[in-house]
Amino acid sequence: MRSTFDSATVRLYHLDGEMEGGSASTLFYGPLAKALDLAAQQSEAVQEGLFIATDNDVVAYLDLVEDERGD
Repeated sequence: MRSTFDSATVRLYHLDGEMEGGSASTLFYGPLAKALDLAAQQSEAVQEGLFIATDNDVVAYLDLVEDERGD
């Protein structure tokens, strides 16, 4: 993901791959820092389907937090 800042406006959404054709449900639209806090509060099963979209990129939540931890 391209570099961004904590107050950047992002969309946190869950992509449901189990439904035919999939379904994206927006959970939050606002500052990145709050989106990350909300995502961290979700169950592991939900986190697997979370994505964060900025103006110019989309990244899976788990990929983003793994990069931050250095995993």
